[in-house]
Amino acid sequence: MTSFGRAPKGRLEDERMLKGRGRYVSDWTLPNQAYGHFLRSDRPHATILSIDAAAALVMPGVLAVITGADVLAAGQKPMPAAAPMKGRGGADQRVPPRYALTGDVARYVGEPVALVVAETAAQAQDVAEALAIEYRELPAVIGAQEALAGGAPQLHASVPGNLVLDFEAGDEAATRAAFARAAKVVSLSAYHSRVVGNPMEPRAATGSYDPATDLYYLHATTQGAGPMRNQVAAMLGIVPEKLRVVAEEVGGGFGVRFNAYPEYGALLLAARRLGRPVKWVSSRSEVFVSDEQARDIVHKGEMALDAQGRILGMRFEYVANVGAYLCFTGSFINTVNLVNVASGVYDVPAVHVQAKLALTNTVPTAAYRGAGRPVASYALERLVEQAAVEIGMDPAEFRRRNLVPKAKFPYKIVTGFEYDCGDFEGVLDKALAAADWTGFPERRKKSGMNGKLRGRGMATYIEATASGGFAPFDQAHITWEADGSVTLRTASHNHGQGHETTFAQVVSGVLGIPMERIRLRTSEPAFHLTANPTGGSRTLLGLGSAMYCAAQEIVKNGMKLAAEELESAEADVEFISGSYRIKGTDRETSITALAQKFPGRLDLDYKDRPKVPSTFPNGCHIAEVEVDPETGEAQIESYIACDDAGTIVNHQIVEGQMQGGITQGAGHIFQEQAIYDEHGQLLTGSFMDYAMPRPGLVGGLKVMDHPVPTATNPLGAKGVGEAGVTGSMPCLMNAVMDALRQAGVTRFDMPASQLRVWNAIREAKAGRPAAFAIAPL
Repeated sequence: MTSFGRAPKGRLEDERMLKGRGRYVSDWTLPNQAYGHFLRSDRPHATILSIDAAAALVMPGVLAVITGADVLAAGQKPMPAAAPMKGRGGADQRVPPRYALTGDVARYVGEPVALVVAETAAQAQDVAEALAIEYRELPAVIGAQEALAGGAPQLHASVPGNLVLDFEAGDEAATRAAFARAAKVVSLSAYHSRVVGNPMEPRAATGSYDPATDLYYLHATTQGAGPMRNQVAAMLGIVPEKLRVVAEEVGGGFGVRFNAYPEYGALLLAARRLGRPVKWVSSRSEVFVSDEQARDIVHKGEMALDAQGRILGMRFEYVANVGAYLCFTGSFINTVNLVNVASGVYDVPAVHVQAKLALTNTVPTAAYRGAGRPVASYALERLVEQAAVEIGMDPAEFRRRNLVPKAKFPYKIVTGFEYDCGDFEGVLDKALAAADWTGFPERRKKSGMNGKLRGRGMATYIEATASGGFAPFDQAHITWEADGSVTLRTASHNHGQGHETTFAQVVSGVLGIPMERIRLRTSEPAFHLTANPTGGSRTLLGLGSAMYCAAQEIVKNGMKLAAEELESAEADVEFISGSYRIKGTDRETSITALAQKFPGRLDLDYKDRPKVPSTFPNGCHIAEVEVDPETGEAQIESYIACDDAGTIVNHQIVEGQMQGGITQGAGHIFQEQAIYDEHGQLLTGSFMDYAMPRPGLVGGLKVMDHPVPTATNPLGAKGVGEAGVTGSMPCLMNAVMDALRQAGVTRFDMPASQLRVWNAIREAKAGRPAAFAIAPL
């Protein structure tokens, strides 16, 4: 059994953060630093006829005005986009060119058009306001379905019909046959609303260039240096080794700090041209119109059932709004991550999935906590709940009847992915007991007596983790310092997950040294590490496994040194609790002493080893909500989350991840929505208009675990970072619908904000029970 260092009170990084010693990107000040400000398009779709910088270039402090023409003249390339799979019929995805600054056409409000560099940030902003841009308006299209319709405005000549990719997976013929013999077919269309990621730290970056070494440096908010370095290097037209990505603390990621952004290419161009570092810190208003947004997907699910309530087959259609350009992760999350758990936790013989990715005049969308898996889980679990309602079966019983039994593992789903292990029924039973499932009718009756509508929802979800590993291996760099402490280095960046603590526990358990003697470093200027970033809930099972194996290899490498030091045969030496000892004697030497006596001999750069495969964490979430029909206010009264995350290294961190994910999902269901008007202007462009989840949103929260360790990695871990949002979104929406059905509402789409709920109840009373749902696909 794998052992880990003791879990500390709090986290190792907490003291540094609480005392304000963390250094974020905006805290960096480089010698002779200049400041940048981006002028952004205020039009959703317009040809750029001219940019007049004459008045701007004579203003105080101005150093340069960089435009799209300068980007092209410098030889910069379009931003790359990952292409995970072919489309229907083997078609390639169509990737429209996207440069650091647009030079011909502005395609969304917020797109960077020019970079102004000045001696101060205030001067740069003043100069930007003096630029005169002449536009010619073009028609805009905002919704994905409208963008794919005949006669819609075209965003890019290279993407006819605005269709980036038409993707499918599963067995269409077998699914069609399953529906042909079905005793009942259940159908549900729904909308997964658009959201803005809004990490606590606004995006910031500083570009610099060293002509002596011909190296670029980018200090930036990032989830991992490797992918960002590769993407930015592709923009610059250089090899990745010529670029260093630097970051210490990063204030939140959620997927929207995974990819490179166009601004980075412009900053590095300006830095090289001026021979000075150029720093830019975005405002919160810029975050709303320049950071990647997420979701904005319409989906339709259909389920074929036999007479006994067994699922014969399912099919799903998704239409995803990817915005004005295809981000690096844009197609991956809307294809692979929709199908790697397409049949959920259910034993279903036939499944077919189709996804269309459409361009619109909106901010590009990309990965956001869950990165496609919450969309698939939402579509499936909403459909499962609807099926239980229509056939009049208890939702828990309907799920139990269709779960993959424990005896069937490993279980290969129709889309080709294989679940290695699990205990879906055990997770279900534990959650049902904790939620007092059978006592719900009495609680509903009591709520009714108080004039409230009480609803109950469930989601038995599963997700694939580690599937987002874009590097061929996970690198763990371990060195011993002169004082006997250990430094860990990796390209997977910590932005709130507690990597410093968890990695220290893993390595401490192997090396037998105190956790406090271990420190973590990521994204340093002097190190060029290649490894997978933080994303896909894979850091512990991927990088943690690499750290574990590296530590074991260090112990093994130390056996020969210990034998020499102890003047013994290597076969007679054993390693226990941080010390090498001659078996059966008290003669010993510590691994720390050996590392200090033989500097560098016990250091290890662990790389070029096969990375771990995907794992499949799963769980059962049960929520109860109360809706006040007079005001439309909905409150979460209880929330039970029972999850199988495999081996748990640190319970406190796992619980924190679950609490955060569940709350993030609740925010999406009840509050958050990015809304564009018909002209392409973002109406929810500040916290005055865009609601964020707050503490106390999820009442009665109880998190528990039902671990089934996986054998696919040495830690037995499955990942937990995105489980909370993957389970909470369908669970909570099912609970809201269960409450609203009592008021006659038959269909309703997120968000379940107070006004929308109140209006839905009013419309149902007027004979329009589906007024607040999208039109079916």
